[in-house]
Parts: sequence; C-alpha cells; structure tokens
Amino acid sequence: MPTTLPLPIEFRLPEGWLPAPPNQVGAPDVAFVALHPNPDAGFTANITIDGEYRLDAATLAEIADESVRRLRSIAESVAVTNHNEIGSAVAPGLVQELTFSAVTDGVHRDLVQSQVYLSMLDIDEPRKRAVIRLALTTAAAQYDSVLGDFQDFVRSVRPSGATS
Repeated sequence: MPTTLPLPIEFRLPEGWLPAPPNQVGAPDVAFVALHPNPDAGFTANITIDGEYRLDAATLAEIADESVRRLRSIAESVAVTNHNEIGSAVAPGLVQELTFSAVTDGVHRDLVQSQVYLSMLDIDEPRKRAVIRLALTTAAAQYDSVLGDFQDFVRSVRPSGATS
C-alpha cells in the first residue's frame, strides 16, 4: 500500500506526465508517482513524492544523507554530484543530485536522481516537522531533457490550500 504524506500538498504535473499507482510501478513506499510518456532505452523517467513527520533534530542535509545510504544499499556507484540548501529559515529546503548505476528489468543502467527536500512546520505543533521529498529519476541520457519539467513541478508544490 502506498504511503501517505504527513500533510496534504497541491502541485501541477508537467504536460504529458501521467500519474501511476505506486504499487503497480514498484514504488510502494511513496505517496505519488508520475511517469514520463517517452521511455529512454527502456527506462521510464519518473517523479515520486514521499514524506514523513520528523520529531528529531536532523537537518535536511542529514536526512538527504540518509537517502544516499539507502540508495547505496540497492545501487552501484552512487555519487552525490550536487548538494545545495535552498529556501529560507521559515521554509528551508535542500536540493541534491545523485548519479548511480542499477539493474532495472535485467538491464544495467546509468541513472540520475534529483531530490528536493522541503521542510514544513506544523503551525499547531511547531515541534512537529513534516519533510517532503520530491524526486526525479531518469536515465542519464534523458536527464537534461526532463530536468526543466521537474523544476516546473517543484515550483508548483505547496501545502494544500496555500495561496502563495
């Protein structure tokens, strides 16, 4: 069963990207999946969303490092190629880009994953912090052609009901 997000969010999918049931595309640990309409050499670029409440004091950089460790447990040659803090003190975020090799559908592939971490405090309980992770995973050769779509998608994400 797909996970649920700690808080509802709104977003706009880039043109042509199609929602897919997480369980049916092998991503049961995420809340949402969208697939690019044109696979590259058999690999379908995808956008995923997951998140959780964090009651600990882990920084977004530490949480991003946790993702790297998880990916290293299932993939080869994981390298962090970009790691930047974004946002503000009120709405902090972090962008991380990873390159790695993995076997999918019996084929060895070079992949790129862009991850964006967004931290949102619960207004009613400020010690409760929701961390949302948005991720684009794509074949290395297709990365440049879908990155703009992902950036547009990230810019559209906001808490449900937010007006700005």
